[in-house]
Amino acid sequence: MQIAQLLETTPQMVSRWRTGWSMPRPIRLTRLLRLEWLAGQLSQVYPPDDARLWLFSPHRDLGGARPVDLIADDRMDEVLAIIDRLRSAAYT
Repeated sequence: MQIAQLLETTPQMVSRWRTGWSMPRPIRLTRLLRLEWLAGQLSQVYPPDDARLWLFSPHRDLGGARPVDLIADDRMDEVLAIIDRLRSAAYT
């Protein structure tokens, strides 16, 4: 359901994409692929449950905003920048 909200569509439509009954429009496909990329980057830092918590919690480096809210506002690059810093710290 949260993916549907971020893509401004319905859970039923996301289900149709997953099962191959339909394909997302190009703009939604681009957002979906960026979300997949973001999830992959975040999974290098946190296990799935912690990643979900990180996405839905206020973050100091985002001025108290939740990463998921910035993603919904088309500000994914700011979230990716934070994840890059987290990944860099994890590998040092």
